[in-house]
Amino acid sequence: MLLVDDSRLARTSIEQVLREKGLNDILHATTASEALTILGLHEKNGFPPEKPIDLIMMDFVMPDMNGIEACRMIKKHPLMKETPIIMVTARSDPQSLGRAFEAGVMDYLTKPIQPIELIARVNSALTLKMEIDRRRAREQELLDMAAKLSALNRELQKQNSRDGLTKVANRRFFDQSLDQEWRRAKRDGTSMSLIMLDIDYFKKYNDRYGHAQGDECLKSVARTLDRLLQRPGDLFARYGGEEFAAILPGINQGGALTIAEKMRKSVEDLKIEHADSLVAPYVTISLGAAHSVPASDTEAQSLLETADKGLYLAKEKGRNRVGLLSAYQPKD
Repeated sequence: MLLVDDSRLARTSIEQVLREKGLNDILHATTASEALTILGLHEKNGFPPEKPIDLIMMDFVMPDMNGIEACRMIKKHPLMKETPIIMVTARSDPQSLGRAFEAGVMDYLTKPIQPIELIARVNSALTLKMEIDRRRAREQELLDMAAKLSALNRELQKQNSRDGLTKVANRRFFDQSLDQEWRRAKRDGTSMSLIMLDIDYFKKYNDRYGHAQGDECLKSVARTLDRLLQRPGDLFARYGGEEFAAILPGINQGGALTIAEKMRKSVEDLKIEHADSLVAPYVTISLGAAHSVPASDTEAQSLLETADKGLYLAKEKGRNRVGLLSAYQPKD
């Protein structure tokens, strides 16, 4: 509690009554300016004291600044907005009291102060402050809980969108993203590309090295290719089994071919042994790339089918290569 009064006798009298009722944590200020300093509000960028003030009792008339002006300054600070202020005054005219309440005063005491009235009004103000603090604490708890729930929800969404083995995007998220990017490209009149790929002779790999090693191969390939795609809008996903896909918004045919070749080379450079491959002594991939500027009467499935045909073409020509086709071109 903060007592603000230029009269030492007035402060001492109030403090004595309060201490008799067990209210001992009391600070003193002889002027409004001193009170603002104690509250950390005298400077423009000041901060309230570390230990909060639960109640301010302030004299109406003081030498440097009257209580109403000081009250206005205190109430401007967001952290002091709900701190109750009791005005102590010898005035009881409606005009003075009206100005005090407009400035943010919660209650007032007229001089000479009666101990019973003092205790009753102080207890009322402190009870109000306690309820305000409880409400604030509860509101903060609810905000914290909402933030935690939001974080958990984001994590669940992330888990639901990831493939359990390779940790890249799963088929469900791929389908949603492809449809979303297709509609965006159709709306904006921009291009997009799609790459489909799978690991060459992966069944033979599993048969020779076992499914556990096959899983490690899938994870290594997925991790390498996922890291290769750097743009925020790009998406690399496990399409199913040993087959993967990459969505490349805004990428033209030449760009798709360049990225696909980088993907092919990056897997080749891993040098994962594959003694039963009919292409190379290590793991390789075949890729099909497709590019399109979506027309109003087309669907994303057309791009997927074209990329799949490109993949088939790459396999037909000997694997460990890129097959490139275009689904649609913009109309003249």
